[in-house]
Amino acid sequence: MTTFISFLLLALVAFFSAKKRAANLQQNGLHLVSQDHQYGWSSFIVAEGVALAIFSLLAIFTGLGSQTVVLLAVLAGALALILSVKKIESNYNARYFKEGVISKLLLSASIVSVVTTMGILVSVLFEAIQFFQMESFWYFLFGTEWNADARDPEFGAVPLFAGTLMITLIALLIAVPLGLLSAIFTSEYASKSIKHKIKPFLEILAGIPTVVYGFFAAITIAPFIVNIADSIGLEASFNSALASGVVMGVMIIPIISSLSDDVINAIPNSMREGGLGLGLTKAEVIKSIVLPAALPGIISAVLLGFSRAVGETMIVVMAAGLRPNLTANPLEDMTTVTVRIVDALTGDQEFDSPETLSAFALGLVLFVVTLLVNAYSSRIIKKFKKKYEINNL
Repeated sequence: MTTFISFLLLALVAFFSAKKRAANLQQNGLHLVSQDHQYGWSSFIVAEGVALAIFSLLAIFTGLGSQTVVLLAVLAGALALILSVKKIESNYNARYFKEGVISKLLLSASIVSVVTTMGILVSVLFEAIQFFQMESFWYFLFGTEWNADARDPEFGAVPLFAGTLMITLIALLIAVPLGLLSAIFTSEYASKSIKHKIKPFLEILAGIPTVVYGFFAAITIAPFIVNIADSIGLEASFNSALASGVVMGVMIIPIISSLSDDVINAIPNSMREGGLGLGLTKAEVIKSIVLPAALPGIISAVLLGFSRAVGETMIVVMAAGLRPNLTANPLEDMTTVTVRIVDALTGDQEFDSPETLSAFALGLVLFVVTLLVNAYSSRIIKKFKKKYEINNL
């Protein structure tokens, strides 16, 4: 608490002292190129930046007590404050300095994101390489048997990839039409009162924990699917890819619907009015003008839903099971890559055992597949954006 108060006082002194000096100089007839508060923010940035830097360095690399570190940091910040206040002159542009600092902070945030992604990739890659030194890389990619708990374990990941693909496709087949249609309704047809009533329900749907969706899938949807299958002469398991995919699709409807709604609402009304003026019906305007213009944003929404479905674990565990099963029948039980990753990392095996390291190999493949899907989708988005811009020249 003392540290926070010390830095807060330094910030207040820096801001108001610089602002007051700038105001006094302008009253004395000196023309300044920036406003008073911009000089205040400039001194604030300098004083706080120096103080925080000294505080961090002393705290990390020295064994000084906390009070001593705070005192030295505040003193350094106060010295920087004095120098920054004296720097206020007619040729000092505080606005450019502040904007430059903000730009560098935003750049730093972007760099942190990139470095974090690269760190994740490198950490997964090293462990995956260790796994592939023990097991066959090609059998891992193309093998059809996964049995990590056997005396002679097999690590053919095709059943896991197939289960992930099937459950994700079922989810998207449910979520994309329903999410897009609901977005079109709320943005183009619904009145404001109806829209205000529908939006909260979608937000509630998005906030439900996945374990609750898992209970819903296991207790309600799975028995319902079994009964329907029995009534038409088919055999269905209570742990099925269809039950998991349907509930997962319901879970990602709010993601696609909400983002698509925002994108559709961003389309200028002049485009709609132009289509109506040419004699198109409202449905034709939506089909021929609104949706093509909003397609890049809709693709982005579908991508987010795809990523959410690929990474889901709890619904699959509770509704689809844990058995790696290579089948084209969605009424049978199967599992996904993420479920096997969790199962491998929560077992009692040694960390350097093939059973545990297989999780990193699966994670690496999932990372690469997601990267390729996003890269391809980015190309499609750029293509549609380019076409849309050309049509509006």
